Amino acid sequence: MLKIRAGAIQMAIFISVIVALLLFTFIVLIHTHKKFGADSHFNLETIKNADKGIAFALSNKTVTRDTVFVDLKDQDFKSLKVCHNFWGVFETVSSTATIKSKRFAKIALIGTKQSESDRTALYVKDNKKPLVLVGNTRIQGVAFLPKRGVKTGNISGQSYYGERLIYGSAKASNSFPLLSSEILQNLNAFKTLLNTIASDKILNLNKKRKHQNSFFEPTKYFVSNTDIELSNLQLVGNIMIVSNTKIILNPSSNLKDVILIAPEIEIMSNVSGTFQAIATKEINVGKNCRLNYPSALVLDYNIVSKNPSAVKKENPVVYIKEKTEINGAVVFLGNIKLNDTKTQVILEEGAIIRGEIYCAQNLELKGQVYGTVFTSNFIANQSGSIYQNHIYNGIIIIDQLPEEYAGLNFEDGKKGVLKWLY
Repeated sequence: MLKIRAGAIQMAIFISVIVALLLFTFIVLIHTHKKFGADSHFNLETIKNADKGIAFALSNKTVTRDTVFVDLKDQDFKSLKVCHNFWGVFETVSSTATIKSKRFAKIALIGTKQSESDRTALYVKDNKKPLVLVGNTRIQGVAFLPKRGVKTGNISGQSYYGERLIYGSAKASNSFPLLSSEILQNLNAFKTLLNTIASDKILNLNKKRKHQNSFFEPTKYFVSNTDIELSNLQLVGNIMIVSNTKIILNPSSNLKDVILIAPEIEIMSNVSGTFQAIATKEINVGKNCRLNYPSALVLDYNIVSKNPSAVKKENPVVYIKEKTEINGAVVFLGNIKLNDTKTQVILEEGAIIRGEIYCAQNLELKGQVYGTVFTSNFIANQSGSIYQNHIYNGIIIIDQLPEEYAGLNFEDGKKGVLKWLY
């Protein structure tokens, strides 16, 4: 009779257990690998679907604050929703994609892009006066001009020194380009903002000097019925500073993507940051400031003129001093008397705008605009005299603005992403 030693039996059992463990580990590894692959696939698909939501919003001209569900034409466990909103003079779009338990959200600041070819450098409203160029003025790009065209002029013995009047094609101006009606409505809503802010959304800037708020969260506010001076502060994100009188921004403060709202806003010399300043009476920007893209200075005089109880400023103005650079938009909205020779936007010599100036009234351009100017009329104040529809030493060059630039929202404009929010 064959006898098997106990040690051999133990060894066989041990080997069997090892083989079973290896097989079990292999099965678990295959299962984990498949699950990881499925999760990775769902993660990538969720991100791609969120991108589809942004693309849907860019191609859809209908703007609504309501949430829109996008049909993915796919399984029921996949969903995509898009929500439009506004942040100052720009639009925001949030896209949220869900696949089972996977969720991914993106939010973008949206503006209008020009076509890559024949970009507009200048649009002057036809007020039955020719555009007059004097000194070292240069306009480069497509120019929409009054029917009486463009000509050279002379101010205090200075004539026009360019070889050509327009360094690009000239076209007749027709209807003045209009900003998005939804954006204008959003600006108009700011006049009652101070009285509608819930107490749980108000920041205490005296207690804490640094604040950051995501654009996925409700907006936070700092409000006052009196003047606000922002000094030694760091404010980032979805934050609005609202005063019923005046805001003064000190260079010791660092602002990123926030909005300032007040009748008068003073930006002191040497300020740097990225923000929107929205006023109803005056915006005064000091020397050597640098406002990064996408910043905006907006004076909406319509809000005052429509409010009978508001005190109207004799000459509402956006004043930008020398050696200041603004990357974004400068906007004046409002109706002044047509024969008014006062200036509503002043760009001093040495000041630079990389983006757009949109002036519904009178613009004095002594600095450089690397982008586009839309204006009803130019003013040149020289030697104690006022020259209507004259540009004296002003520079407008569209070619030095990147083709990817997206800015102010115009009616029926092609939408593009200014920046991704957080």
